[in-house]
Order: sequence, then structure tokens, then C-alpha cells
Amino acid sequence: MFEAIVEGSHADPFSVLGPHRRTEQHWEVCTFQPQASAVRVIDQAGTLLADMQRVHPAGLFRAYLPLPIRPYCLELVEAGGKKVIEDPYRFGSLLGDIDRYLMAEGTHFELHHKLGSHPTTCDGVSGVQFSVWAPNAERVSVVGPFNDWDGRRHPMRLHPAVGVWEMFLPGLSEGELYKYEVKGRDGQVLPLKTDPFARRMEPPPGNASIVHQSRYQWRDTAWIEACRSSIKLDQPMAIYEVHLGSWRRNRERGNSWLSYRELAQTLVPYVKDMGYTHIEMLPLTEHPFDGSWGYQPVGMFASTWRFGEPDEFKFLIDTCHLHGIGVIMDWVPAHFPRDEFGLAYFDGTHLYEHADPRLGSHPDWGTLIFNLGRVEVSNYLISNALFWIEEYHIDALRVDAVASLLYLDYSRKPGEWVANEFGGNENFAAIRFLRLLNETVHQHGGITIAEESTAWPMVSRPAYSGGLGFTYKWNLGWMHDTLGYIAQDPVYRKHHHNQMTFGLTYAFSENFILPLSHDEVVHGKGSILARMPGDTWQKFANLRLYFTFLYCHPGKKLMFMGSEFGQPAEWNHDESLDWHLLDSEWHAGVQKLMRDLNRLYVDTPALFEVDFEQAGFEWIDCDDRDHSILSFLRRARDPAQHVVVVCNFTPVVRDHYRVGVPAAGRYREMFNSDAVDYGGSGAGNLGAVAADDISADGHAHSLGLTLPPLAGLILQPERVGI
Repeated sequence: MFEAIVEGSHADPFSVLGPHRRTEQHWEVCTFQPQASAVRVIDQAGTLLADMQRVHPAGLFRAYLPLPIRPYCLELVEAGGKKVIEDPYRFGSLLGDIDRYLMAEGTHFELHHKLGSHPTTCDGVSGVQFSVWAPNAERVSVVGPFNDWDGRRHPMRLHPAVGVWEMFLPGLSEGELYKYEVKGRDGQVLPLKTDPFARRMEPPPGNASIVHQSRYQWRDTAWIEACRSSIKLDQPMAIYEVHLGSWRRNRERGNSWLSYRELAQTLVPYVKDMGYTHIEMLPLTEHPFDGSWGYQPVGMFASTWRFGEPDEFKFLIDTCHLHGIGVIMDWVPAHFPRDEFGLAYFDGTHLYEHADPRLGSHPDWGTLIFNLGRVEVSNYLISNALFWIEEYHIDALRVDAVASLLYLDYSRKPGEWVANEFGGNENFAAIRFLRLLNETVHQHGGITIAEESTAWPMVSRPAYSGGLGFTYKWNLGWMHDTLGYIAQDPVYRKHHHNQMTFGLTYAFSENFILPLSHDEVVHGKGSILARMPGDTWQKFANLRLYFTFLYCHPGKKLMFMGSEFGQPAEWNHDESLDWHLLDSEWHAGVQKLMRDLNRLYVDTPALFEVDFEQAGFEWIDCDDRDHSILSFLRRARDPAQHVVVVCNFTPVVRDHYRVGVPAAGRYREMFNSDAVDYGGSGAGNLGAVAADDISADGHAHSLGLTLPPLAGLILQPERVGI
């Protein structure tokens, strides 16, 4: 028995260590203190109760005391002198019956309140409660500087029904470094493991977990009350996607990152001034490699150390809300890296990942795939999603790589994947997980956005009707088609006309977001501006036209940082955006156009209110491929509040171009992407044009317009009446 304690192999250390009644007259205290030369048992007032006897040369001490058992402390004699500690083995479990029941069921969606490390008080003594799921381990210990990283010193208590190990360590507090030492069933001690529920992590190469207790006082009550009551699909959504590490760098500090607080002072006012409604941040969960951009998370509950402490991240989110800006964070439940200190082979078995590499290893990214068929793993991820929504007040989660979850043969060749029980390629466990995730997040007032790259049906339809239950889905097909079209020389665009119209055949099958994301400005694709054909003038005119078309097309909007001022270079995550380009009238013009577009969009219900129903859109003419011109109507809930959109995708000015409209009267030219202020030629309609009683395009009235070259027009009737 003593030998097993000393070797760190005892299956139930709490049955040996700490206080135990041994006879009708005596109780025993046993402690393992290998660093101590002597140990005494004292009471809370410091009175000696017993000198402990060394019963094993490695440092195991024991003493017998007369009953009754009462609170005590241990006085240690060490090389540095004497110190008094509380005995962690005299404290009972803090994990309740209900917690264990819900864990076993896989429905404990507040796991983050129970697992991990939590400063707390037990029997009037302050310390830290540690809990970790490792059902196949022979032994789990908390290690850190407080015990010289010695796994024999603090082996934990196992709750075998749920596979959770837990322990209260008195005397520890916020800021302590720690890891878990796990011994597998084969007797092998694994590399030290970071806590899967750690709320802070040490930078590499240490990668230790850090005990954290938030003291942040939120100021966004009004925002939360207004935005968490219901999901409003009829509101404007113009998203600025940003990588915090490269939006702007501090060159005076050696090109260093801006902190969360500095970003609150610079990024948030910029986004507000530009008129965006939301910021979407690339993943900010802890990740070991900068070049993964956060998409290989190793600390799912820890905000990254790169920009500051967790409460400083909360300050950034709070500041967004105080400025009326929603916050979306990329969230990665599809895979995780193989780093030995992380989730991989966590308890000596394939715990979080599939054991079969045909299911558990991602061929594209070299990462491991969560075993979503295991209720504890599904529970872990859903608890994590709610953690970011509740603890950090994140408004929405953009769920990465959904297609890789849904398909068992995703990016795999024949023979490299395992079919489901019906012989198909659908991942039923992932489908169940996603439906439960979305239902649970929605119940807590959050929004979910799917990055799903296939034609999987009903991604943004409720689970009860057979859908996956996401709030929105990225329309990657629209992005691919329209970028392919706009990259064509205008002389050839008539042969690719359907690339701009095809999206409307399925535009209302999902609640779509139209993304121009970070994935489109990396890996040799060039920037959005670099795709544009022609000379400098034409490149910028095409860019302004394309952005205008984006903002008038049904669907919410997303644009990656730098595109809003036409950065010509590909995104480099190690460098700041090229802000100096704003000294150029070309780039400043694009930025001004985007600022005006955002404000016009937010102020014009016809451009956002009926995004996901056919009633909000009507083609005027989608067949003028010879002139590469598209014209259409956007309508609000009140169909009389319509706007007319006309896009000329050639560098030719079209005079007296007739466009049918549903109402008589004058139409104000509320936006013209060819305006001189944006760097355009200034062609247009002198601010307004009167509808003629000339039928066209199936309407009784029509406008005779001057269409600027490579430009988009938005017009609205001055006196509404249909």
C-alpha cells in the first residue's frame, strides 16, 4: 500500500492519505511529503497534536491521534525552513450527484463551471478545485510549481461512474501554473497534459494551464437585453472579418501585435466609422502555431495570450457592444492538433478523437477529428460554445469546416473512409451533434453560422423540420461564381453572364451570408482587387461595382479586412494591413465607397429586410448578356419601399438605357459607384430621373438612364406609390 503511494500507482489515494478512523479510539493521518525532513500535525490554532513518523524513506509520514477527528494542518520542515499547509486529502468531493448524473448522460451544458480549475472555498479554506475527465487513466495528478511538478504528490480522486478525477488543493489561487500528469492503464506516464477546460494558458513552449478567475464588470446590459431576446433575420448585417494579429501592428514596438485594449481603442472606432454592424474575429481560442490563424485550437476554453488576458478580451467585446457592434467568433469543433500536451491520446487512449484513422485523422490538415458519437465529447463542445456566449458575451459563432463534419468521405479516397450503418457517407453522429448544438445555442440567445461548402440541404432550417438548425449559412457558391465572373475581361463577360444570375435560383433556399472571406485572399489567390481586369482605373471601377452588387444582392454581407480599401497584396498574417495606401486617392475612394455603402445599406430596409424570401427580390432584366447589364428590384416588408438596382459590367457608358419600374414619379439616384468622390468618372443622372409612361420589362413605367461605365446605380422613388 505505502509502496503504491510512493510510486504514484495507487488506484485510490484518498483511501490512504488524509484522515481516517482506524480504531474505536484513534484516527490516522497519512501524508506524502518527499521534500520534507519532518512533519507535525497541528490544530487550527497551531497547537501540536502529533509528531508524524516517517513510514517510508521516500517521504511518507503517519500519525495516530485520539478521536474525534477534527480539522488540522500540517507543519512541514523543509530545506528552506518551516511552513504550514492544509492537507488536501482531508477535504471531500465538490462534485455533486446531479453533476455526475448529467455528465454521464452527456447533457451537462455547464461543464465549464465544474471541470477545469476554479478558485473556491471549501470548509472555510480557500484554494482551487481541479476536475478532469480521463476515464481510462490509472492515475491522474495535478502538478505545477507548487509541488515541483511531482505527480506523486497530488494524485486525484476518481468518480468511476463518469470517469472524472477531481481534487481541492487548499492554499492555491489565481495565477497558478498547472498541468495534469496522467498514467495510462499500461502503466506509462504520458507527457504532461494541459487542462481541456483551462481558461488561460501559458505561451509556448511551456503551454501550462493557468488558474483564472474573472473579475470583469460588464457594461453591455442594454445590448444583451436587446439582442438576446430573439433572432431577427430582418435586420442588416454587414460583417467586418478580422485577424487581430495583422489588422494593424505597432511598428514602434518591433512590429508587435496590438493588445485587446489597444484594439478596443482603434479597431472598434474604425469599424463603427465604416458603418459595419458586426466584427467577425478569426479564432481566438488558444493555438500553438501562429500560422494556423487559430484554426488548430488546443485550448478551447482559453482566449489566446497573444493579445492580453481574458478580462482584456472581455473589455474588447464589451467595447464593441457599447458602440452598437455585434461580435462573431470563428469556432472550430471539426478538428484539433496532435500536440502531445493537448487533447490527443489524452488518458492513454483515443479519448476525444476516433481510434480508427479513417475516422479520426484529417488528411488535409494533419489534425485529429473529434469523436462526436461519444456523448462526453459532444457535451464538451456544446458546453464550450455556451461558454463563449455566456462568459464572453459573444453574439454568434461561425462554425468552421462544417462539410468536413457532415461527410465521412470528406477529402478521402475510396478505401480511406468508413461508411455509416446504411453504407452511406453521411456522418449521423455529426448531424445529431450539430442539431443539438444549434438548438442549445439558440435557446441561450446566440446565433450560429455554418461555413458549409457543399449542397447539403436545409443547413439553416430548424432541426424539427429536418434541417441542421444553423441561423445562417455562408454562400460559398455565390462567392465562387461571382468572383469568377468579375475576373473576366469585360469583352468576354457576356459568355459568363449566368455566373451572376445563377445564385438567384437558390438564393432563398437558405439564410445566406455572402462572404468575401480571408480564404479568398491567401494561398496564391491574390487580393480581391488583384482579380480585377484592366488598367488601374478599370481595376478600381470593377472593384467598386462588385462591392455594390454584393450589397444589393439578397443575403447578409461579410468582407475580410483590407478589401474595404482595395489592398492589392495578398493577406500576410505576419504583417499589418497596408494602411499607407490610403494616401492614394484610388484606395481612399474605395474606402469612402464602402463607408457610404454600409450606411446606405443600414438605412435602406429594402436592402436587408426581406433577404430570405422571394418577395424581397425581383428581376427587372437578367437577360441582357450582350451588354453585360443586370437590373433588379429589392423590396422591404412594405413592397412600395423598393429600390432599383442597375449594374453595368462593361467600360462603356450607356445613354438612354431603358429600365422598367413599378411606380411612376421621380427616382432619386441614391448611390452611384462611379461618383468622382470614389475615384470614378462622374457619369450619371444628375441626382434624379423621372419615370416615363413607357412600358418596359413588364412594367407600365420606365426610366431612361445614363449608365456609367463599370458601375452600379441604386435608385429609389421620391414619392412611393405602386
